Amino acid sequence: MKTNEIKKMGINIQNLNGLSTSEIGDDHISTSLETPMRKDAFKATDEEKKNKIALLFEEIMNVMGLDLTDDSLRGTPKRVAKMYIDEIFSGLNPENKPKIALFENKYRYNQMLVEKNITFYSNCEHHFVPIIGKAHLAYISSGKVIGLSKLNRIVQYFAKRPQVQERLTNQIANELSKILGTDDIAVIIDAKHLCVSSRGIKDESSATVTCYYGGVFNDSKKITELQNYINS
Repeated sequence: MKTNEIKKMGINIQNLNGLSTSEIGDDHISTSLETPMRKDAFKATDEEKKNKIALLFEEIMNVMGLDLTDDSLRGTPKRVAKMYIDEIFSGLNPENKPKIALFENKYRYNQMLVEKNITFYSNCEHHFVPIIGKAHLAYISSGKVIGLSKLNRIVQYFAKRPQVQERLTNQIANELSKILGTDDIAVIIDAKHLCVSSRGIKDESSATVTCYYGGVFNDSKKITELQNYINS
């Protein structure tokens, strides 16, 4: 569909670098570190959102010609709505942000701590299909330590929203730096994007790796040490 035809339909087209979203097509774009949210994003309750999503998804199914009187499909709109709000996009709601408690570093452990192979499931914000990957986190204590399970929870919180992998990497790193009070943070994410493997180019073998190195982790020797831990 041409751009002028889309405009006639009253569809808003965002221009980026002089190109419309239709011209950009499948190209990877990201506009901010923060997840783009409207100011009134939480004006409606979760239950109100679920009810509205169920109605809208029912309409999508109707447009595709599916028979919602079928026993297998009848409950699908409500199931999708519940899944969106309570599960795969629950990280959009700041009320679901994990509560983090820190502890004194009484062990005097002053080397890097690495939590590797944290499995996460996210969704590409361009096509709303899964991103499946592993996150590796590392930090050096500035006097405080964090419970290991909380590292996993931080990853899951930021993953459970429509995402771009670069943003996810930086959001996790910034949160860890803020909580732990140190720049000595490293985040590596290795993920497969179903928008690449299941549609579009349909490349099933490729993966995407993004990294954040802060503080002492900007040193090449520290990066090598970290990579040795991850690959061991």
